[in-house]
Amino acid sequence: MRVFLTVFLLIISTVSSGLEAQSRRRAVARKSTSAVVVSDDFRNGALGWTAAFADYSPVSAPVMELDSGMRPLPPELGVAGTGFWITGHNRSDDLFMFLSKKLTAADGILPNQRYRVRFNITAASSAGSGCVGIGGSPGDSVYLKAGATPTAPRVELSSDLYQVNFDKGQQSQSGAAASVAGTIGNGSSNCSETAPFRTLGWQHTHPEVVTSNEFGELWLVVGTDSAFEGKTTLYYQSIEATLTPAN
Repeated sequence: MRVFLTVFLLIISTVSSGLEAQSRRRAVARKSTSAVVVSDDFRNGALGWTAAFADYSPVSAPVMELDSGMRPLPPELGVAGTGFWITGHNRSDDLFMFLSKKLTAADGILPNQRYRVRFNITAASSAGSGCVGIGGSPGDSVYLKAGATPTAPRVELSSDLYQVNFDKGQQSQSGAAASVAGTIGNGSSNCSETAPFRTLGWQHTHPEVVTSNEFGELWLVVGTDSAFEGKTTLYYQSIEATLTPAN
């Protein structure tokens, strides 16, 4: 009887362990197919986003007028609250102004996981469409880019030029970590430097599959790559990103 009971309990334990392992496998499978969604409205603050600038030299730095931060939205938008304001004067024939945000396992990012990234970006621009400027159009030659990278975005001095450590492409050309979503021309024919701001929206799917690092980290990147040799100012109002596992 004791032998029978021992065998019975052993069978029950084995079955239970198998079911538990199967359950764990199912849980992992469910988790790995879950999308990570970021929905940030800058009326609620910076929300982990930081600003940086690249593609200029230390010599031109004092006259680039680089600045950023949380500011009240322009009154002509008719929207109360703040936006993530970023501005710079392109005196170096090229200027990349960008925001980035770190995502971790706490946000649902898995280690070494491949993701497809889709963006909904809202920002206000005062740059008209079809306008003429030095080196290019203030609206049509400033390219909005978005993407992601598994390494922390940094600006490094290389060959006497401040450059980013990820592949963003060059002006109208996309890179592996940031691709062109459109331009900042706001549809207005007003080409004045004091033209009012208008809110624009971009829906963009980054064509490259990005892979998180071994710690379950990814950095979202949104910015403008300018060929217009003048001043560009944007108020980012919201950034939404959906990261879908690409298994």
